[in-house]
Amino acid sequence: MKRYILACALAVTTGSLFAQGYQFTEVVTVPVTPVKNQASTGTCWCFATTSFMESELLRQGKGEHDLSEMFIVRQKYMNQLQDNYLRQGKGNIGQGSLSHTFTNAYKQVGIVPEEVYTGINYDSDKHNHSEMVKYIQALANTAVQQKKRSPQYDAMIQNLFDTYMGELPETFVYQGKEYTPQSYAASLGLNMDDYVEIGSFTHQPYYEEFILEVPDNWEHASIYNLPLDEMMATIDYALNNGYTVCWDGDVSEKGFSFKNGVAINPEVNKVEDLSNTDRARFEQLDEKGRLEEVFKFEQPYPEIVVTPEVRQAGFESFVTTDDHLMHLTGITNDQNGTKYYITKNSWGTDRNAYDGYLNMSDSYVRAKTIYVMLHKDAIPKDIRKKLGIK
Repeated sequence: MKRYILACALAVTTGSLFAQGYQFTEVVTVPVTPVKNQASTGTCWCFATTSFMESELLRQGKGEHDLSEMFIVRQKYMNQLQDNYLRQGKGNIGQGSLSHTFTNAYKQVGIVPEEVYTGINYDSDKHNHSEMVKYIQALANTAVQQKKRSPQYDAMIQNLFDTYMGELPETFVYQGKEYTPQSYAASLGLNMDDYVEIGSFTHQPYYEEFILEVPDNWEHASIYNLPLDEMMATIDYALNNGYTVCWDGDVSEKGFSFKNGVAINPEVNKVEDLSNTDRARFEQLDEKGRLEEVFKFEQPYPEIVVTPEVRQAGFESFVTTDDHLMHLTGITNDQNGTKYYITKNSWGTDRNAYDGYLNMSDSYVRAKTIYVMLHKDAIPKDIRKKLGIK
């Protein structure tokens, strides 16, 4: 994933006002847990997928749970170190990953509640992996150079994670009952094999699986490939039937504004043809000191009609990349009847005025989605049959 400060570095009500002049009316919302803050980490993949799984527990009538993201993140780092060593240092040991990393780690080590393992063992109330990842890189490089992983190397890796994230619990008591991470996972009753990833790309056959060609797919996982309209129909079907959707896509576009609570895919030529007031644009200094031209979100703009060809061109020119993962939790319409997807982010609640949520337009989601994860039962039966999912 590209490391923008707004991309992995760090509720909507009926008639609510987002941005300047955007008015939204909810069509459907699905119950979710509170917004969290990944802070200074590149772990959006885990926060989004954990939020998605917490909603799955709500959907299944199992109550509200606050699961530990960092318990999964730690296992992910361990898996990456193993993979990188066997690839002679050519693996991916960055902070980013994808949704299946959560399900793979969950099956390996289980899960614990957040209160049992916060993953913060330093003087901060927020996550910060900036120093820790430098030591991970140094230890990984040393092992590859030595062509050996000694007992001392293994001890240093564990000590590093213990120092920054805290020691892993072998057993713990939660709500009066003793668990191991595996037995707690079993008590939740989530089957990680029930969750699938779906995308839409023209360079691969439709209705088949293929290995998604993005850098953060270091586990070489396959996704199902659907025609664009069927991918969007699947997202809509899921949300309209009480399921949420874990979303991976690009948030580096000028039309993406977390501050204003919207993500749009404006038709630039049409915007520039509007009056001075309607087409006003400005330059602002972002948090990394770059001057970036962005739209003033004064009212809904005309948006690009996204075809499979338009979408593929963005992907193959590396304009559309897997910057960030978020959680789709509902559908809403603006005052013009344009569809948007209610989106739960993991940048906390104090970076915009909308409790950490934003609304992504239908055009934006069509163009900028890399893949979505959802429960296999959330896929329409006819589409599921075409994919051969039982």
